[in-house]
Amino acid sequence: MTFYSFIGIAVTSATMIIFGQALWDPVAVLSRLGNPFAVVLAMIALLMATLNVNVAANVVSPANDFSNISPRRISFRTGGLITCAMGIVMQPWKLMADYGSYIFGWLVGYSGFLGPIAGVLICDYFIVRKKVLLVEDLYQCKGRYEYSGGFNWTAVVALAAGAGVAFIGLAVPAVRVLYNYAWFVGFLVSFLVYFALMNRVAPVTQPAG
Repeated sequence: MTFYSFIGIAVTSATMIIFGQALWDPVAVLSRLGNPFAVVLAMIALLMATLNVNVAANVVSPANDFSNISPRRISFRTGGLITCAMGIVMQPWKLMADYGSYIFGWLVGYSGFLGPIAGVLICDYFIVRKKVLLVEDLYQCKGRYEYSGGFNWTAVVALAAGAGVAFIGLAVPAVRVLYNYAWFVGFLVSFLVYFALMNRVAPVTQPAG
């Protein structure tokens, strides 16, 4: 991910020198190559990369989620179709129309939720449980991880705290930096809140053996 980010920054910076303006859209960059063969070849590669990334990263997971809601009624294929329909309803072309809204509106926005989720997961596995899990209990009712009706409300509170602190920066200009670094802020806050609550409210005892 770091390598791909670097390539994006490097190419955009190079377009400023070569074309006199910063072109962040790869399609716009390819359209200026000049050689028709190179343009066609690059567009095919871009199309294949886009399809592969979208299918693997953006369709498989939500398709499984929709299917798991009601496995008898919603197949994986139907879940995929629902995902595609939702993708169209979200109108991603509007997000891509301006790099500012795409980066600071969309990417930074949902990172404000991803960071807190990662904070809770990493704290729970590495710190609270010290990498010890009872795998069978993960799939059993009345198991060790059912908590309250299947919800660990300590984790929910930590998630809300992390996301809340990150998004304060969106509402209060004086602390805008909290939103600009939403992933890191959300991760740190949720990590600390979850650790404190799990030790104070619901301390975990390590399973025997």
